[in-house]
Amino acid sequence: MPVSRLYKLYLSPHRKYVKVLKNLLGFVPGNLSLYRLAFRHKSVAQNIKKGVKNSNERLEFLGDAVLGSVVAEVLFKLYPYENEGFLTELRSKIVSRTNLNQLARKLGFEGLIEYDNRVLGSSRQGSLLGDAFEALIGAVYLDKGYNFTRNFLVNHIIKSHIDIRTLEQTETNFKSKLIEWCQRHGKDVSFDLIANADGENAKLFTVQASVDGEIMGLGKEFSKKNAEKLAAEKSCEALGI
Repeated sequence: MPVSRLYKLYLSPHRKYVKVLKNLLGFVPGNLSLYRLAFRHKSVAQNIKKGVKNSNERLEFLGDAVLGSVVAEVLFKLYPYENEGFLTELRSKIVSRTNLNQLARKLGFEGLIEYDNRVLGSSRQGSLLGDAFEALIGAVYLDKGYNFTRNFLVNHIIKSHIDIRTLEQTETNFKSKLIEWCQRHGKDVSFDLIANADGENAKLFTVQASVDGEIMGLGKEFSKKNAEKLAAEKSCEALGI
């Protein structure tokens, strides 16, 4: 084992945290600050520049892209005769907040995430774990590179913890679920297309789902339909549906 890894595991003042991450991930992290950032929710983040906080949101954005790319490759090879629609739908199930939340809980993320419980009450923690999982993937990518991250996801995550065949048979229509819930409880629900943030891809659609005028979920995708699905999914998580 390289000297740098030995130092981090046995001599570094951060060795306890390094060992926790090694047990969780199966490898010794390089840039430890990236992994700490991956588990830091915006509710406890500090402003580092006007409008920008040192939270895990940027890493989440990056990790989402890397995860989507790796999952797409896995499905492309696993289902050589299925069409684009099938592959897109199955990828959405794998990277859904519901699935990522369950995965992060199974991996033991709950004790690592930093957040303010006073700001983020139990009813608003719906995507906390899934967001941290994507942020972690972003951290691994920046720390170790794409090939390492791909192998980590395929061998340590997908093969070990994701039952793709079962997900293939799972029906997940979060938009219908949200609308039906609102109808049963006499609440109004709306899906509104809003302007993208500065610097975002012009082809990206941003949709916010609101229940009785309160924003419950935000979805960003390259089709309005998929953005609405993601916003609905996050809303269902936030509402505990």
